[in-house]
Amino acid sequence: MLAAAATLAACGLGAKLLPERFAVNAPLAQLLFGRGVEVAPEDELQRILRVRDGFSIGVYADGLPNARFLRFTDAGDLLVSTPRSGRVWIVERDANGDGRADAARALLEDLDRPHGLDFHEGWLYVAEGSAVRRVRYDTTTRRTLGALEAVVTGLPDGGNHWTRTVRFGPDAWMYVSIGSSCNACIEEDPRRAALLRFRPDGSEGEVHATGLRNSVGFDWQPGTGDLYATDNGRDLLGDDLPPCELNRVVQGGFYGWPFAYGDRQPDPDLGDGREREIRDSIPPAHAFGAHNAPLGITFVRNPDAPEPLRGAALVALHGSWNRTAKDGYEVVTLHWTADGRIEERSFVSGFVHEGRAIGRPVDVAEGPDGAIYVSDDYAGAVYRIAWGATAGGAAATRGETRSAPHGDALAALPLADRDAARARGRALYEGHACYRCHETERADAGAVPVVLAGLAAKYDLAALDAYLAAPQPPMPLFPLEPAARRDLAAFLLMEHGD
Repeated sequence: MLAAAATLAACGLGAKLLPERFAVNAPLAQLLFGRGVEVAPEDELQRILRVRDGFSIGVYADGLPNARFLRFTDAGDLLVSTPRSGRVWIVERDANGDGRADAARALLEDLDRPHGLDFHEGWLYVAEGSAVRRVRYDTTTRRTLGALEAVVTGLPDGGNHWTRTVRFGPDAWMYVSIGSSCNACIEEDPRRAALLRFRPDGSEGEVHATGLRNSVGFDWQPGTGDLYATDNGRDLLGDDLPPCELNRVVQGGFYGWPFAYGDRQPDPDLGDGREREIRDSIPPAHAFGAHNAPLGITFVRNPDAPEPLRGAALVALHGSWNRTAKDGYEVVTLHWTADGRIEERSFVSGFVHEGRAIGRPVDVAEGPDGAIYVSDDYAGAVYRIAWGATAGGAAATRGETRSAPHGDALAALPLADRDAARARGRALYEGHACYRCHETERADAGAVPVVLAGLAAKYDLAALDAYLAAPQPPMPLFPLEPAARRDLAAFLLMEHGD
């Protein structure tokens, strides 16, 4: 259950598949433990990362494990969601001009896997696992006012793609993306693999577009008002299929998944007999590399932006896992040409160095200072990319530590309760067939199990519980009650701690 790979059996695997289709080549710490690495030292970043000519890069803030989506306040502070800790952080603006955040603290806590963030008419909206909530926010005091209130509840939860993104469009509607529950399947809930929209108070909810397997990021193009969304293609079709996508999303549009990918190419597992749906699907506006995992996208709106960014969109490529050689792990710019094509150009690369990942970009935001900010959920950092002058040095603030637990990983569980917790956890492990991913002897035919070991070196009970509550996709999120999840964590630590 702790593998970054999905439950392979759920993907229809068989021994007939090619070896590369089973490839699991993700950053080792995330693959085995769901955790990241310390942000690279400043001198190493400057030496390894490659930035577009004329720009410089530095660490704006670190100590933000699992840093995901970004949103600037009107006062220039940066909000950062960290789903695994259940927090939204406020990273205070760089008031002294050294290119680094002045401080960071938790703005909201005890949330249910907060991910997408947006502001609308004085409200801060937060997309959680199965709901969207909002709270009044005062930019002057940097404080929320009153309690969070739910505006949308009952969103489909769990499965492989559990993150939710919320954005307000130029039409003042609230858009919410819901990823698929699986790699490739026919969903029972029409809100899965779709983009939904609501009025700001959560009323008049409707399915805006479908066939979007996992559109984590979306934004509206200035001038045209066109809505573009990134989309992650399915896994387990080999190194180079299918492409990930950028889609121009229109109301009522169907974008192919799970019956087709790319330019109306039939899915080998689910495309047969679906000729009508495939014919009526809308091909992508742009194809990214296979398994690049495009996530956050933002259009550059600053009229004084340097020429290399003017009119462009920036996209964070989180990077591949189902590929024999890592690919992605960079930030790219997209440029709309006069003849209607979209050109992709590298903006920041080098997050894979000598085969080792040192970062995984997630979201991109344009700061009020004209700089570009990029979150990294692997290094737990936010980078600042500036035109011309040095972007900054070592991080100015730390929110949490990532040091390994010391002593007994099960110290929080009384000795008298351990045997019972272990038995209940074992029943959950068996009941959810976790062995199909993690035991060589009981893995499905053709599957490549990820054997669990050494968990206590990275986790204590609370940390493993938190990871199971928000696992690294594409591992499925299992709908467990908190007590059951804690029992499972206890069993795993007792069984696979060494």
